[in-house]
Amino acid sequence: GLVLLVIGCPCAMGLAVPAALTVAVGRGAQLGVLFKGGEALERLSNLDVIVLDKTGTVTVGRPVLASIHALADHAETDLLRIAGAAEERSNHPLAHAIVDRAHELALSWNPAEDVQILPGRGLSARVEGHECLLGNEALFQEFFIPLPANAPIPDPGVTRLWMALDNKPAGYFDAKDALRPDAPAAIAAIRSEGLRVLMLTGDSAIAAAPIVQQLNIAEVEAGLDPAGKLARIRTLQQSGLRVAMVGDGINDAPAMA
Repeated sequence: GLVLLVIGCPCAMGLAVPAALTVAVGRGAQLGVLFKGGEALERLSNLDVIVLDKTGTVTVGRPVLASIHALADHAETDLLRIAGAAEERSNHPLAHAIVDRAHELALSWNPAEDVQILPGRGLSARVEGHECLLGNEALFQEFFIPLPANAPIPDPGVTRLWMALDNKPAGYFDAKDALRPDAPAAIAAIRSEGLRVLMLTGDSAIAAAPIVQQLNIAEVEAGLDPAGKLARIRTLQQSGLRVAMVGDGINDAPAMA
């Protein structure tokens, strides 16, 4: 039996286990699941909590631009062109939505300058001589830019990206992302193992609402930046729970480290 085999040649077990873990990690990568390593894979059998990101994890991760709203004297196509230049090299799903729409309209632009990614908030760039900010409400608050009082509340499931030019509100972009077709079954399988499921998202509660309703996830915290996600993970761990974080993108990196 196995016991006799291990006693007779324990070195074989030492060789077999790492090989099996390597194959498992490699197979996960083929399926789009990246494990930190064999140790993380081994710990999966002893988990208490699975923490999920939203965008690109339980959603398709390819939002579609639903509408553009220009403020003051700006034109929608001008805002889209400037935003396309600023977001062109970004890997954020909302950036893809903006650039895709700009390309659909055959808009062109000169490369943006001084592009700075601001994790959990958005980005800043210099485009066509303007200081451009693109991001969430937290970004506007950080730069002391007031949100327009007459802007309607986003519809459920809509993610809003605010835009400012030269420290003044210029407009906003509304985008929607679809639920992954396999997400409900995956969440059900996780729950069937007796695991607690939480969602931590940098998106707004309004944007997350339809997704968590479809997945029946009761524990949700929205509007978190990378540091906020990390703090929540640490709180769970300090309470004695064994936690796994499943995420996608730079905003999840600290929590997954």
